[in-house]
Amino acid sequence: MRAFVVDSFTDSAFSGNPAGVVLLDAPAEVEWMQSVAAELQHSETAFVVVGGPGDEPKPLRWFTPTTEVPLCGHATLATAHVLGGDQRFDTRGGVLTCTAQADGWIEMDFPVDRAEPVEPPEALAAGLPGITIEEAAQGETKVLALAASAAEVRAVRPDFEALAEIPSGGVIVTAPGDRPGIDFVSRVFAPQVGIPEDPVTGSAHCLLANWWAVQLGRDEHDTTFVGEQASQRGGIVQMALRGHRVGLRGRAVTVLRGELLA
Repeated sequence: MRAFVVDSFTDSAFSGNPAGVVLLDAPAEVEWMQSVAAELQHSETAFVVVGGPGDEPKPLRWFTPTTEVPLCGHATLATAHVLGGDQRFDTRGGVLTCTAQADGWIEMDFPVDRAEPVEPPEALAAGLPGITIEEAAQGETKVLALAASAAEVRAVRPDFEALAEIPSGGVIVTAPGDRPGIDFVSRVFAPQVGIPEDPVTGSAHCLLANWWAVQLGRDEHDTTFVGEQASQRGGIVQMALRGHRVGLRGRAVTVLRGELLA
């Protein structure tokens, strides 16, 4: 089986978010896919069946080192990049369409994640020392915390044990952008699913795009944003909000290709 490592949401190797991509001729056993993801140790590894009819969406699944996840942006981008850009995937999150752009970017059509305001869980403040939590919200799988400034987001050193106590698929901390061309910055921590910090998280931007549109009073049906995920590796996500859907745009770089033997 052919396997790849692809850096997503970047145009430079060794930045953005690395994803494993494994091309399958037929569906594989869950236990085997989980073992491969644990071996590769990327935040997500994608497994895509390429042996089916050419006009049908290709089955696609994503695994962290410890569990399967229902939606993943950067590994979808990586998979589309490996397969040439224009693709449709059959996933637990529905059919996802990827379209190659003339400028070398790939746009992914994803469902919007709408967050509702909540009282900040006690573990949220403990897990984000130095962050002034001005608001909190709960999305479908992740908790969002609004920080007082981008500087706080960039500087935070999380307590992962505290964050792991929050019953969710991860924690997003965000603030308005602090440089031209960036609407907001964010970081994502998901020790609950075996990812202390996710370098660049496409699925988080399904929530961030809609949440920032509401915060800024912008039209949810025709709004574009640029987000910077301010992890150590860093990455840029362009978003086009279209009601119940959001186009996530990014670039990707293949850094390794080989053959999976086990």
